[in-house]
Amino acid sequence: MRIGKLGRSAVVALLVTGLVAFFAGAGTASAAPAAPAVPALTAPIAGTFTDASGGTGTATGTFTPSDFTTDGAGTFANGVADLTMVDSAGQQVGTVSQAVTVPVGVAAASCQILDLVLGPLDLNLLGLVVHLNQVHLNITADAGPGNLLGNLLCAIAGLLDPGPLSNLQALVNLLNQILAILGG
Repeated sequence: MRIGKLGRSAVVALLVTGLVAFFAGAGTASAAPAAPAVPALTAPIAGTFTDASGGTGTATGTFTPSDFTTDGAGTFANGVADLTMVDSAGQQVGTVSQAVTVPVGVAAASCQILDLVLGPLDLNLLGLVVHLNQVHLNITADAGPGNLLGNLLCAIAGLLDPGPLSNLQALVNLLNQILAILGG
């Protein structure tokens, strides 16, 4: 049976989850001390806001994801943002804990467009002799914000060779399995 890269990751994730469940259940009959809790997976966030005096305040805190979803065109993380807000005078004006949905960017840094290797060439053009050693032409496209041509060429190259991330639902399922393993 052949399992692709994404399939192998999913199988490994399921095996780890099964082993964790097995060993967690095995310890319930004895009086062994409980394992330390796995801290929630969080990411730092920061931003600014206009405070009551018209100045620029800061908002800092953490985002704790609860699950991942897709709408078919993009991937999103759902979770809770916990923020502390400080006004432009440096005084804390409040805290906020709110459920939010944020887009998750999945982009390739670059993609291969052409890799052409020509051996040595000897040309005789009506008495003009041209000798050309080996030529190696390598063209890559950089994808990312503001790289219009690079994004376009990478998208076209991706159509010709869809990778394991072409199925967003499979990616979302894998991210949710990882989150469950980490205790999120």
